Amino acid sequence: MWDCKPCSTPCCTSVKLTKQIGTPLPDATTFRSLVGALQYLTFTRLDLTYTVNSLCQFMDAPTDIHLSAAKRVLRYIRGSLHLGLTFSPGSLQLHAYSDADWAGDPDTRRSTTGYIVFMGTNPLTWVSKKQSTVSRSSTEVEYRALASCAAEVSWLRMVLHDLGISLWSPPTLWCDNVSALALASNPVFHARTKHIEVDYHFIRDRVVRKDLQVRFINSGDQLVDILTKGLALGPFSKLCGKLLFASRRISLRGHDKIHEKAPDPSSHDKDGKYTWPSVIGSLTAST
Repeated sequence: MWDCKPCSTPCCTSVKLTKQIGTPLPDATTFRSLVGALQYLTFTRLDLTYTVNSLCQFMDAPTDIHLSAAKRVLRYIRGSLHLGLTFSPGSLQLHAYSDADWAGDPDTRRSTTGYIVFMGTNPLTWVSKKQSTVSRSSTEVEYRALASCAAEVSWLRMVLHDLGISLWSPPTLWCDNVSALALASNPVFHARTKHIEVDYHFIRDRVVRKDLQVRFINSGDQLVDILTKGLALGPFSKLCGKLLFASRRISLRGHDKIHEKAPDPSSHDKDGKYTWPSVIGSLTAST
């Protein structure tokens, strides 16, 4: 599909993928191989994380609609080969964005957790994962996502401490759900939250000990939407502009002069080919 027509987004928002949609493929090898290969791109392309992880849920019995959705990802990649992560020196302070899509899976009604952890302006960790249980409210969904994000930030903080790096202030977690922030900040155990596993309530202990601080962020500024749901072109392009940057071609200084310079007869061997020491010497002299 190298000569395919590029598209602007990796997924189509008008089609909701389910297990029952489409005709089962007679041979699922191509689909599984394609989606398995796309998983490697999510290590550096967080804009593909949600779509690729969604496609992985249909590995057991893919259909022609699922294969078309995977090919759409290739079309998007073909038109966005210039995008990538850019790391720059800056602050060592940790901050993270957490969000969740309540009951977004039409088959199981389970929700999707998403979070991104930054060190300064550089993203270190990003996750798009379906929650293991069905949540009864959006507050519970956001609270679970916030707890997962807090666990990741706490682990990164311990890693930095082992490396001899101390943070000058507690890491900040940004969440767009007011109720989830109230549960994380309030040390009182409410009866209405007893159905949530006790393991998730460790975030309140972290906040009380001032190991973490949670703050509210408007939904319009939430960066994690790109990891929890399929977005239309406008919101998707806005978030990609904040998280990914266009790469620039890198070439050696004086590279053009090497090709313009007449070949040195002494750099040829007996077969008329260039020898490596002479080529390396030319590169060193020109740079």
